[in-house]
Amino acid sequence: MRIYDTIVKKKRGEALSDEEIRSFVFEYTEGKIPDYQASALLMAICLCGMDEKETAALTDAIAVSGDSIDLSEFGNLSVDKHSTGGVGDKTTLVIAPIAAALGCKVAKMSGRGLGHTGGTVDKLESFTGYDTSLPTDRFLAQVRDIGIAVIAQSGNLAPADKKLYALRDVTATVDSIPLITSSIMGKKLASGAKTIVLDVKCGSGAFTKTPEDAELLAKNMVSIGNACKRQVAALITDMDRPLGMAVGNILEVKEAIDTLKNNGPADLTEISVKIAAAMAHLALGIPYEKAIKMATDAVESGKAFEKFKEWICAQGADASYADNPERLPRAKYSTEIFATEDGFVTAMDTEAVGIAAMQLGAGRNSKEDRIDHTAGIILHKKTGDKVKKGELLAVLYTNEEQKATEARKTLINAYSLSDKEPKKKPLIYEMIGVK
Repeated sequence: MRIYDTIVKKKRGEALSDEEIRSFVFEYTEGKIPDYQASALLMAICLCGMDEKETAALTDAIAVSGDSIDLSEFGNLSVDKHSTGGVGDKTTLVIAPIAAALGCKVAKMSGRGLGHTGGTVDKLESFTGYDTSLPTDRFLAQVRDIGIAVIAQSGNLAPADKKLYALRDVTATVDSIPLITSSIMGKKLASGAKTIVLDVKCGSGAFTKTPEDAELLAKNMVSIGNACKRQVAALITDMDRPLGMAVGNILEVKEAIDTLKNNGPADLTEISVKIAAAMAHLALGIPYEKAIKMATDAVESGKAFEKFKEWICAQGADASYADNPERLPRAKYSTEIFATEDGFVTAMDTEAVGIAAMQLGAGRNSKEDRIDHTAGIILHKKTGDKVKKGELLAVLYTNEEQKATEARKTLINAYSLSDKEPKKKPLIYEMIGVK
């Protein structure tokens, strides 16, 4: 069939058939459809939308466009989670060992950071020796033996998504719910897990800026996942403030370890426990409230922390770093930022906080950039906190002193102070697919 006819059909707002969608995905992935025609179809989809049947077909076509992981031996116990991206979001490091300690089989493929959001693989590589590229047999054996393995995404996992996303990024077609849904869920389906929990961020540091937009995306992904015979739930969580107090790879690793030792920030602890509980609720078939208690007990008893050490040790890291994270490398230079007036932190431009960390060396502008694992920010005040003039707001860390000048300006501008206490926002706006 001709791609021209498919473009015309979608331009008219008509629904595409499964065959038309699959033909487009496969032929574009193989280089048989030029970028200019693929761009035209993506724009037509962006403007005219897709119904649930079309979105499910696009998701499935992306999922089967390359390699996939067979986790069928674990059944519904195989679990995965996905975050739509945020600042200070180190939840995988906390959630995975909690869920594994409860009896779930966490088989996860994660990505690297790009732009103002961090990547799980970069954080794990803060541990010298951690192997992010296990062959499939070792990956499955580790999940089988200890209940958890986290590696980098396969080079040929959902290759259609890599090509389509690169094109969407330069043709102003990123902000389409069907295209976002098929991109995320296509990769999740290829990763093989039967149970998937989504952390959909909303706010100034997220792709979706409002709870309403986040709800639309979350419901669409849950619906498509269910249509593709997966157990899926979603939590819509706040990203109008960074999650936790640490932003930057080693700094976030240390905070994750503190959280597993039952000494982490309240917001990171709450979100991690509730996402892990949602995994256990779906995978193990237990009531959600009971799963919350079990997840909390796993942290408080130390079981989750012991599972974390078992996990990183199995993948080649020295587990003693978890017992004594102060042994991890530190940045050479630090810069303190102090409040210039009394008042309350009424708002934070969370994306700007992430950009400041990137300016310090903690993130990438392009996939080829090298990162400084020690660079980042420790926040001492966040939205809602009361501050006094001269009180510490944040500390910047970097190995290149000159980078702190620009990052300092960016971070200062990210804070909004006022004499009026702001209205408290919920940490979790809504839960979908959790009974």
